[in-house]
Amino acid sequence: MPTQHDRTEPPPAGGSPERGVTATAFAVLRRHRGTLAGATVRVVGLSGLAGLLMTAAISALAWPLFTRMRNQRTWYHQIEDPYLHDHTDLALVALCTLPLFLLLLGTGSAALQTVCSRTVAAGLQEPPQGDRSPATVPARLRPVLTVYTLRGLLVWSLPLLVEAVANSLTGYQLDTPEPLERGSWPYTLVAASPAAAVFVAVLLRLGLTLAPAAAAGGLGPRAALRRSWSLTWTRAGTARVLALALPLTALTAGLVWLVTQLALPLRPLVRTLPERATGNFFAAYYAGILAPVIVGILVTAAVTLPLTCTAFAALHDHLRSPRTAPLRTGNTADSAV
Repeated sequence: MPTQHDRTEPPPAGGSPERGVTATAFAVLRRHRGTLAGATVRVVGLSGLAGLLMTAAISALAWPLFTRMRNQRTWYHQIEDPYLHDHTDLALVALCTLPLFLLLLGTGSAALQTVCSRTVAAGLQEPPQGDRSPATVPARLRPVLTVYTLRGLLVWSLPLLVEAVANSLTGYQLDTPEPLERGSWPYTLVAASPAAAVFVAVLLRLGLTLAPAAAAGGLGPRAALRRSWSLTWTRAGTARVLALALPLTALTAGLVWLVTQLALPLRPLVRTLPERATGNFFAAYYAGILAPVIVGILVTAAVTLPLTCTAFAALHDHLRSPRTAPLRTGNTADSAV
């Protein structure tokens, strides 16, 4: 009969837990670099191609706006008046099509999170041949993508709603009969409410950080959200999540900025080709603006997504083990009796 000393004990909560998670993540990245590199190239490549096709389709649908801008510019030039084009309609088109790009980003992240979670589960051993097949990814793709969708709705619905209400009460509205008086306490509280809502959204986002890894590990969407919340809001969980989230966020933001700046020379080239092909300056102008941003996002995703997904999958396993170990010990003891 196995004794208490024969059972595997969970890792201690003290010491340097962040080093254990980091060491595990980098060990998995080294051991399975071929699998992760291939998955990253496929996911980022297909997502980039789909994003370019979507951008081209949206630009084609919005072509009447570019044509109107060109005609207005020509007319103002004929009457020798300066022309400042209004980009409000284009901003509205971009806002309406933003969910499509977010869905594309979530699908790619969900696919890569599934692959990274499988490699973390395999540990430092070679994954079985079945795990190398991409056919196993769609089995967990739907719950992970559902988690991304639910998390986005939970996190960003409150700030957007509060911003809309605050703007209707404090913004300059000609059709408002009795707006809040500037300088009054109600005006100050309402004006500060969006910042408070963003703070709440950050806390929600922090608490649900591990949900995709939990869903990729086999849980349903709601169970994954609950597990992430319960694992994060503990003394050890909060410190570990922050220790990973803050550096990875800084790395992602810095890499996007750096790659975008390095890709700025693409703007004249990208502007020249569409303008020569279509004769529309504004279509070429906005294409030149988007080109460095797209390059920055794709390069950053290829570099940071495998690291981020693997690190949070490893952290999820580290935080889950101390909670599940006592239950397994109890079950073993009951069976021994």
